Amino acid sequence: MGKLHAHIIVHGRVQGVGFRYMTEIKAHALGVYGYVKNVSDGTVEAEIEGEASKVYQLIDAMKQGISPSAKVSDVELDVTDQLMGYTRFRTTY
Repeated sequence: MGKLHAHIIVHGRVQGVGFRYMTEIKAHALGVYGYVKNVSDGTVEAEIEGEASKVYQLIDAMKQGISPSAKVSDVELDVTDQLMGYTRFRTTY
């Protein structure tokens, strides 16, 4: 499998519960790149790039509510092979 780019928006109780922090920790552990951020509408948005299997591992963790206090109600996902060229993973504000 090659590399993929994923854009994900996570709905539910995902702000103020360590969701971004745990996403960044997991991304570093998997070796994927991109960002995660809170959005003013209460969702969390992320862009993830890397080896397809690693990208999907992070997506699956996010769907499950990557932090213990999170409660995911819905996920919007768009996956493509068009890479943005991220070289690290970070939390943005």
